[in-house]
Amino acid sequence: MPNLVDVTYAQTGQSTSTNNMGMREMQACAYAERNAQYLLLKAPPASGKSRALMFLGLDKLYNQGLKKVIVAVPERSIGASFDCTNLTDQGFFADWDFNNDYNLCTPGGEKSKVGAFKSFLDNTNETILVCTHATLRFAFDAVDESVFNNTLLAIDEFHHVSADDNNRLGEVLRSVIKNTSAHIVAMTGSYFRGDSVPVLLPEDEARFTKVTYNYYQQLNGYTYLKTLGIGYHFYQGRYLSAIDEVLNTDKKTILHIPNVNASESTKLKHDEVDSILDSIGRVVHQDPQTGVITVERKLDGKLIKVADLVNDNQIDRDKIVAYLRQISSVDDMDLIIALGMAKEGFDWPFCEHALTVGYRGSLTEIIQIIGRATRDSSNKTHAQFTNLIAQPDAADDQIKLSVNNMLKAITVSLLMEQVLAPNFKFKTKNFDDEDEETDVIKIRGFKEPSSKRVKDIVESDLNDLKAAILQDPKILQALPGEFIDPEVINKVMIPKIIQTKYPDLNPEEIEEIRQHVVVDSVIKNGEIKEVGNNRFVRMAGKFVNIEDLHIDLIDQVNPFQKAFEVLSKSVTAKLLKVIQETIDAGRIKMTDEEAVILYRDKISVFVKTHSREPNINSTDPLERRMAEAIIYLKNKKRQQASGSSL
Repeated sequence: MPNLVDVTYAQTGQSTSTNNMGMREMQACAYAERNAQYLLLKAPPASGKSRALMFLGLDKLYNQGLKKVIVAVPERSIGASFDCTNLTDQGFFADWDFNNDYNLCTPGGEKSKVGAFKSFLDNTNETILVCTHATLRFAFDAVDESVFNNTLLAIDEFHHVSADDNNRLGEVLRSVIKNTSAHIVAMTGSYFRGDSVPVLLPEDEARFTKVTYNYYQQLNGYTYLKTLGIGYHFYQGRYLSAIDEVLNTDKKTILHIPNVNASESTKLKHDEVDSILDSIGRVVHQDPQTGVITVERKLDGKLIKVADLVNDNQIDRDKIVAYLRQISSVDDMDLIIALGMAKEGFDWPFCEHALTVGYRGSLTEIIQIIGRATRDSSNKTHAQFTNLIAQPDAADDQIKLSVNNMLKAITVSLLMEQVLAPNFKFKTKNFDDEDEETDVIKIRGFKEPSSKRVKDIVESDLNDLKAAILQDPKILQALPGEFIDPEVINKVMIPKIIQTKYPDLNPEEIEEIRQHVVVDSVIKNGEIKEVGNNRFVRMAGKFVNIEDLHIDLIDQVNPFQKAFEVLSKSVTAKLLKVIQETIDAGRIKMTDEEAVILYRDKISVFVKTHSREPNINSTDPLERRMAEAIIYLKNKKRQQASGSSL
């Protein structure tokens, strides 16, 4: 199946070049805000967030009077990103150097690590500690929180924090903010968690200075990588039967198999790894020192080096993880098979293909996985993300879940296209406007941000907000057709989601954000062409002169119409009919009695007369109602067959 998203970049080299202090573009942006007490750094994988933290931490130690830096990462393997680093050779005033006794991302129980954490706090000569989120949580319970005064607390992969009362990391953070003088640097590739719970409460989030460096800036500024593709491949039956169709062992690949609790899983994860190895060829050797598995490819006898990160034997896993950390050549590894690992912070620059089995509900997780393949490396000009997902079958009693998951997968892909595209700036167009700004689109009737809060959301959170909107169940129901008027989506449904996500905003602020979401989505989903001195944007099948844009015109366009167009092109007519009926069934309000009467007295006569079933898109209200009755009865039959309510 062709890619849903194909993006080409300019290879400017700007995002990887360094200034006279050894800082990349993103790191310099973060360093410019080094005096902020609370800093939220949102930047893609491979943009250099860990080194940005080193620059910030050293400045706070040497120039801002702070005494200690504590770095917390979600898992031990990511701790290597914060190892001692020489920075002075490239022009910075100090090196990131610390006692390795206080690198707590090492094997061992939490009890000893909490002891080391307390020892670090008591030792006035030690300034830097690296630990896991779990160690931070346990240590926080074992010390008086006043010890965090005059300390920088840096939290990597910040989306693990949640405002939920049951999220312990969130509780720790809120307590540190409320009761201590600590500085905080929060780092993440995406601020969107993938569930309905915000990362921070609005009042806490408002304290943070935000530095946002987007995917387009990162990838456009690379030296080698030129194109990125995002595609979906559908399978029927078991996913293992389709692996051969999407796994190309000539490409350096990370393959993520489904979680054992996912519907795509066979529940036997080790057997799945064995089946994947068998599909490649014959296992000839496993190195006892490194854990690397060598497979002779049945196609041509080529030897393929494989890392198994699904194996949860700690000794075996530590061997292969240690090997992967030391990789220095493109020939050192060909395929990594993983389940929960090799996502966040995992660094294998040679990776060309991120192949993921099963629907992933979180935009954050997808961004992290794609990031494994988007490192800039001389061995590749193209990076690819492929999601292998189950194709809903009309006979499947889990069809509603399958359809919903597929729709979410498609919409996440479309959102990624917007994440990966250049950003536009939008302003109000006045009738007497004369000045020309090439990077700005001016729109009549458009409301610009009236407060700093709205401006921050527009500049830093727009993609995350769109992710929440696109995965809202009611929006998903609106995708596969023209059933809901675009103005209802734009003026009723979207504002409700914004209000839920940002309850502190007033109606005027909600309207300003709503307009930005709709305009940004419509323009990015459109196609911009230049003809002479004029620019035109394609909206709802028509090209409109950008000079003539008005917010009322844009509000008449479904901002997510492209999702339906993608579905129409990407799935079979039979499957599209299944999707349509499943979504329609959720909307139809009908009693059993009405459906039976229509079927008995009307539908049979209609079919005999017209030699076809009633069409739900008919202009005749009675024909539409008869079509709804057929869908209602089919859905009822599926429910009875599965013994449950869908």
